[in-house]
Amino acid sequence: MKLPKEGDFITIQSYKHDGSLHRTWRDTMVLKTTENAVIGVNDHTLVTEADGRRWVTREPAIVYFHKKYWFNIIAMIRHNGISYYCNLASPYVLDQEALKYIDYDLDVKVFADGEKKLLDVDEYETHKKEMHYSHDIDYILKEHVKILVDWINNGKGPFSQSYVNIWYKRYLELRNR
Repeated sequence: MKLPKEGDFITIQSYKHDGSLHRTWRDTMVLKTTENAVIGVNDHTLVTEADGRRWVTREPAIVYFHKKYWFNIIAMIRHNGISYYCNLASPYVLDQEALKYIDYDLDVKVFADGEKKLLDVDEYETHKKEMHYSHDIDYILKEHVKILVDWINNGKGPFSQSYVNIWYKRYLELRNR
C-alpha cells in the first residue's frame, strides 16, 4: 500500500472489537506520514456514527496515529487553548479504503487548563465482558494509559504547544495553496 502524501485526503474508520464499524471521518488532510505514524488535520470534517447520525467537527484538530502505540491523539485547537481527546485504541492499519483502528472505549480528555480525566471506564468494563477482550489486550491498554499520561505530563509529541503550532501552520499553508 502506497502511503498518502502531504495534502492528500484520507478517510478514518473506527471499529469496535467485535468488528462493527463505530465511526467514520471523511476527508482528513494528511500533513505527514512515516513508516510508523500519520499526522493529519480535521477541520469541519464530516463524521458519521454507526447509527447513521452525521455531524461536522467544530474546530481544527491535529490528529496523531502510531503503529506502535495503543492510543491516538486529537489536539483540538480552540479559542481558549488546546484540548485533547485521546482514544485508547489498537495501532492503526492503512489500506486503500481508510486508516483503520479498533476503539477500546477508554478515553483520556485533557482540558486547556491541563486538567486530565479518564473517561468511559464503565463502558470499557461492559464491552470487555460483552466482546471478550483478552487479558493481553486488557494489560496492553492499561500499560498504554500509563504511557499516554507520561506523554501528557511531560509535554511529549502532540502534547507540546510547539508541535501543534508547527502542524497547524503547515495545514494553513496547504489549505491556502
